[in-house]
Amino acid sequence: MADVFEVVSLLKEKNLKIATAESCTGGMIASTIVDVPGVSAFFDEGYVTYANEAKHKNLFVDWDILNQYGAVSEECAYAMAQGLYRQTQADVCICSTGIAGPDGGTPEKPVGLVYLSCKYKDKVTVEKCNFSGSRTEIRKAAVDRAFEFILECMNN
Repeated sequence: MADVFEVVSLLKEKNLKIATAESCTGGMIASTIVDVPGVSAFFDEGYVTYANEAKHKNLFVDWDILNQYGAVSEECAYAMAQGLYRQTQADVCICSTGIAGPDGGTPEKPVGLVYLSCKYKDKVTVEKCNFSGSRTEIRKAAVDRAFEFILECMNN
């Protein structure tokens, strides 16, 4: 399992900046990064865009995407990564959007559904994840997967 120190090591080695935009993880990805000493060398900013209005205002996610596909969708996750890059110009942009529960799930979009998106170089990759457990367990699983996902995107 990848951890934040592997990601930080790779960022430092390549002299890259990372930015975050989070919905269901509520800043936990950014907080995990900030736990690492020397964070200012590679992390400038992160956004918690929990509400649709925040996704639109801060990340330029189009209302058509939010209305047609919803905040918890591949389309929204992709747009979040594009918008985060537009705001920050960071080399690596990692985003999360999902349903941590215990409420809010539907048969089409159950509790535990999380989309992660990562923009690295000129490519945005989106991953659909299905986690289980309590609200906290789902959020922690999404954070853990986010760091693995960052490494995969940077190494491909």
